[in-house]
Amino acid sequence: MFRHVPNLLTGGRLLLAAVFFCLLAYYQHEGRGDPWLLNVALVVYVIALATDFLDGFLARRWHVEGQFGRLVDPFVDKILVLGAFIFFAGKNFIIPATATHAPGDNSMVVKTLTGVAPGIVVILLARELLVTTFRGMGESSGRNFGAAFIGKLKMGFQSATILVILAYVNYYHRFHHTPAEWWLTAFRDFAIWATVAITVYSGLVYLRKAMAMLRDQPAAPAPAQDPPKGAAA
Repeated sequence: MFRHVPNLLTGGRLLLAAVFFCLLAYYQHEGRGDPWLLNVALVVYVIALATDFLDGFLARRWHVEGQFGRLVDPFVDKILVLGAFIFFAGKNFIIPATATHAPGDNSMVVKTLTGVAPGIVVILLARELLVTTFRGMGESSGRNFGAAFIGKLKMGFQSATILVILAYVNYYHRFHHTPAEWWLTAFRDFAIWATVAITVYSGLVYLRKAMAMLRDQPAAPAPAQDPPKGAAA
């Protein structure tokens, strides 16, 4: 009975991710959707994080770790995190801004209220694809390529940054055009770029681990050659 609980929590987190994305998809800053949608999205994401901790804790506590949890749990984590950053860089959070390049030039540009640009999403996605490729190479050769501590730290930074961004956008109307706006925006940007830095560093750690794995891998034996024609059998 107990052995299925961690897997059910993992499956439930996937459903929570779907609800979370629906809320982000319907909401539009200063447009469609009431701001309370982001309050609900924030609660849903916190619950998803709690299930992420709980399913791993229960699996270890009850000694019911299995192949399903080992494969699906990181998959759900990646979907939840990458999906959130993709939405943050999308059209639902775009706001106009003034770009002054020269005196008298007040041309308008657009930026995201979340502070997340598409290039940041590319970096996060590239790291996940790279590590997934390395893990597949390691497991195909019978080598352990499990998650390192830096990978867990990266996940923690990304999840915390998502919460910071949700709170920033949700309460933006309260501190906009106030002295606190500069500090809160600086804190949001610090969280985002710290996440980018730890993501890149974790990718380099896995890259070094993969290079060491490839160096230690024994060379494949040379294919057998057919005996020359006319040679004695």
